[in-house]
Amino acid sequence: MTNPLLAPFDTPFGLPPFRAISDDHFAPAFDAAIAEARRRVARIAEDPAPPTFANTIAALELAEETLERVGGVFWNLAGTDSNPAREALERDLAPRLAALSSEITMNPALWSRIRTLWDTRDRLGLSAEEMRVLMLYRRMFLRAGADLQGEARDRLKAVRERLAVLSTQFSQNVLADERGWTMPIAGDDLEGLPGFLIDAARAAAAERGIDGHAITLSRSIIVPFLQYSPRRDLREKAWRAWSARGANGGETDNRRIAAEILALREERARLLGYESFAAFKLEPEMAGSPAAVRDLLMRVWTPARARALADQAALTAMLRADGVNGDLEPWDWRYYSERRRKALHALDEEEIKPFLPLEGMIAAAFDVASRLFGLAFRPLDLPLHHPDARAWEVTRDGRHLAVFIGDYFARPSKRSGAWMSDFRGQRKLGGDIRPVVINVCNFAKGDPALLSWDDARTLFHEFGHALHGMLSDVTFPMISGTGVARDFVELPSQLFEHWLEVPEVLQTHARHHATGEPMPTALRDRLIAASTYDQGFATVEYLASALVDLAFHEGPAPADPMAAQAAVLEGLGVPVAIGMRHATPHFAHVFSGDGYSAGYYSYMWSEVMDADAFDAFREAGDPFDAATAQRLERFILSAGGSDDAETLYLRFRGRMPGVEPLLRGRGLLDAA
Repeated sequence: MTNPLLAPFDTPFGLPPFRAISDDHFAPAFDAAIAEARRRVARIAEDPAPPTFANTIAALELAEETLERVGGVFWNLAGTDSNPAREALERDLAPRLAALSSEITMNPALWSRIRTLWDTRDRLGLSAEEMRVLMLYRRMFLRAGADLQGEARDRLKAVRERLAVLSTQFSQNVLADERGWTMPIAGDDLEGLPGFLIDAARAAAAERGIDGHAITLSRSIIVPFLQYSPRRDLREKAWRAWSARGANGGETDNRRIAAEILALREERARLLGYESFAAFKLEPEMAGSPAAVRDLLMRVWTPARARALADQAALTAMLRADGVNGDLEPWDWRYYSERRRKALHALDEEEIKPFLPLEGMIAAAFDVASRLFGLAFRPLDLPLHHPDARAWEVTRDGRHLAVFIGDYFARPSKRSGAWMSDFRGQRKLGGDIRPVVINVCNFAKGDPALLSWDDARTLFHEFGHALHGMLSDVTFPMISGTGVARDFVELPSQLFEHWLEVPEVLQTHARHHATGEPMPTALRDRLIAASTYDQGFATVEYLASALVDLAFHEGPAPADPMAAQAAVLEGLGVPVAIGMRHATPHFAHVFSGDGYSAGYYSYMWSEVMDADAFDAFREAGDPFDAATAQRLERFILSAGGSDDAETLYLRFRGRMPGVEPLLRGRGLLDAA
C-alpha cells in the first residue's frame, strides 16, 4: 500500500492527510526519506560540474524535502499527542538524524564546493538573500566540524549522536513525570478554590479516569491551586511535585542525564576550538558573548531582587498574621501574593476570568492582526491531528497566506508549556509554498474554557510567533519565518503581548462569557494598572534560571549540576521563597535539545527590543499606526533571517534600545 507520508499531500491547502496516517506509517516513511536525502546530497557532492549557488546551496535547501514533510507531521504529533509507539520512534530517530546531519556537514566534497563558492562570492552576482544563505551554510558547516580531521572528527560525530539520544530521553522523562502525578482532592480540600479551578480539577480527574477532582502538574491547574488553596499542606505537596519533575529517582530521573549533556557540550565546544560551550553557542547570536549576556542579566537582577525582597517582607507579615511562625516558603508566595493583589488592586482572578473566554481571546488576537496587517481568518472544517485542534485559513485581500492551527487544551499526552511550530514552512524556492503554522498551549478545559490573564498573555505571545511564520516572505527555507538568531526570535512574540493591554482591544473582546457584557472599565483599568504587580517575583524566578543556564555553560561542565545550581542561587542571594522558573531536572528549554542552551537569557534580550518596539507605536500616537505596522512587517515579520538581527531591528526602529524600556515595563525603574 502507498504510504500517505511519502507523496505530496493532495489535500486542501496541502495539509497532512491525518485520517489516512497511522503510527505504522512513520518508521518506513522516515527510512525512505532518510535514504532519499542521502542520495540527493551525494548527487550534489559528486556533481562533476563546477559549484554554483543553484547546484549546491539551492539544491541543498531542497535535498531533505521529503524528510522535512514527514518530520513536520511526526514531531508535531509527538509533542502534542505522544504515545508509546511515538516515543519509541523518537528514541530510534534521535541518533539516526544526528548521524545524517553529521554526514552532510562533514562531507569533504560538499564542504569543498561550499568553500569554493564562499571564496569566489564577489564574482557570483548573488542577491543579498543568496549571499546571506551562502554565509549561513558556510558558518553552519564550520560549526558542525567540517574542518576537523581524523579522531576529532569521529569524536564530534559521536558526541552529537549521544546528545541527540540524551535530549530525547530528558524530554520524555519530564513528560512521564508530569503525566504520572495527580493529587485527588475532595471535601475540605476544595475549600477556598474558585469555581473555574474546581471545574478544571473535575475535568482533569475525568480525563484520567478518577472520580471527583484532581490537581495535576498542568500549569493551568497547579498555578491557580497554589494561588487559592488555603491548605498549606496541600500547597506544599503540589509545589514539591511540581518542582521535583525529573528528579524523582528511577528511570525518569534527569540529573545524571543533565550532567552528561553538559560534559558533552563542553567537549563539543573544545573540539571546535572554543573555550566554553557558551562561547560557541553565543557567537552567532545578537549577544555575541557570555559577558554581554551576564551584563544584561545582572543590570536587571539588582532592582528585581530588591523589589522581590520588599515584597517578601510584606507577604511574610501576612503569613505571620495567619499564625504561621515559620519562614515564607515557595508554596506560600503565590497564595499570599494573590491575597495581596486583591487587597492592593481590588483584583480577583475569579472576577477576571469570566471576561476572558478562550473564544474571545482568539478573536482578539485575530482582530489585532487584522488591524495591523490586514489579515482575515476563515474557520476551516478539516481533519486535524487531534479533535481539540482547530484551523483557519489566513488571507489578505483575498490572497491565501497560510493555514493557522490552534491546539489549546492540556492533556496527559501533550508536552507541557506553549510553543509555535509548523507542519510546513514558507518558501519560494521550488514554488510559492505557503506555511501551515500551529500554536500549542496547555489551557484547562472548561465549558466554556476561561483563561487567566497569564493564559491570555500566553495566547498572544504564541500568536506573535505564528505571525512571524505566516507573514514570512523569503525564498529560502533556511531563513524562513522564525529562522533567526535565538535572542531575536522572541521579539515578535513578546511584542504582540503588548496589544493585549490596549484598552480598546479589551473593550471589544474581553466580554463576559454568559452575558456578553464588556469588562467593566473600572476592572479593566485596575487590571492594566496591576500589570507590573509581583514583577520582583516573576523577574527573579526567570533570571535565576537564566543565570544558572549561563553558569552551566560558560566554564567547565559541573560534575554535579544540582550542587552547581545551588551554588549559583546562593551566590546571587535568591530569596528562599522564590523557586527557579525551571530547575535543572525539568529545564526542557536547555536540555531537550540545544535550542535554548546557554540561551535562556534570550527572552530578556528580546524584551529589551520589544519594549522599545512598542514605544514606536506609542510615539506615533496610535497602537495600530499603519506606517509603523508596515515597517514592522517589512523589516521584522516578513524578513525572517534574511539579514542579521541587529540590522533588521535598526531598519525598523532606526536605533538600538537601552535597558530602560524593559525596566519601565516591569515596573523596576524605581527599585534600588
